[in-house]
Amino acid sequence: MQSGFEYANWPIIKSNGDGIELELGHWEFIAPWVNSTLEVIKGREKFNTLNATAERLFESKLYKQPALKRRCLVLSSGFYEWRHFKPEAAKKEIAYPYFISLKDKPYFFMAGIYQPWVDIESGETMDTFSIVTTRANSMMAQIHTKKKRMPTILNDEQADDWLNPNIPEQRILELAHSQLNENLMSSFTIKKDFRGDANPMEPYVYEDLPLIQTQNI
Repeated sequence: MQSGFEYANWPIIKSNGDGIELELGHWEFIAPWVNSTLEVIKGREKFNTLNATAERLFESKLYKQPALKRRCLVLSSGFYEWRHFKPEAAKKEIAYPYFISLKDKPYFFMAGIYQPWVDIESGETMDTFSIVTTRANSMMAQIHTKKKRMPTILNDEQADDWLNPNIPEQRILELAHSQLNENLMSSFTIKKDFRGDANPMEPYVYEDLPLIQTQNI
């Protein structure tokens, strides 16, 4: 379990020309023109590069070339998101945490882009990455109420395409905008202090919070 704001490492899969390889990448896309860790830390005050929006992949100077040439898969067994809701007796909105995963799948792939980076001062090298996000499906829009976004989750066939270095730009954009059907996903509320709980994925019911409405197809 990891928060993006820990700026730590996470497993990613990328193509190496002859096949694929699994490595630990630094979760925070660092531009090649940034020279030192100190510059990275200062940049966090202005920019958040943990995620890259699908709509801006080819419009962004930072993300265009990685989207064209350096795509990766981010491995996940589930993720956490906070739903903001104002109960009748409350004076302001309250944030409630959810755990979201895929039904009948122990892990899945999120679309990502990566950038090799060198710290000029220390000589340290690493692959840094962002998770691509798309518009939220109906279920996720009810959870991520602030921006109505979700990670771009790819099925196995789409994941193979995403790693293919020869796919056309239009296919890259199609995959980046992919919106997983909510009926393939599972979501439930958990305790607010889940990060310190022995079982952070244990369901917890909030009596003042209405249930998420799903469309059964």
